Amino acid sequence: MSRVIPLVLIFGLTIYALIDCARADESQIKNLPKWGWLLLIILLGPQAIAIGPIAYLIAGRNKPKGYKQPKRRILPPDDDPDFLRKL
Repeated sequence: MSRVIPLVLIFGLTIYALIDCARADESQIKNLPKWGWLLLIILLGPQAIAIGPIAYLIAGRNKPKGYKQPKRRILPPDDDPDFLRKL
């Protein structure tokens, strides 16, 4: 049982980092492009004692405290000034 717990924790950390990176916006990720972090997490995840996921969580995320993603407002075509200007 004591050999299984570290494996479960490493796989859980890898899955968490992979999902967090995949769902994050490109502007929230720093030091590497998004595809680079995903590749690093997959290649250095469970095989290398979770070096990739830990590196992403420490150096890749850029989430300031209290960060809330602004809601995007969808305008119908008759209220959108850019659309009306093109007519």
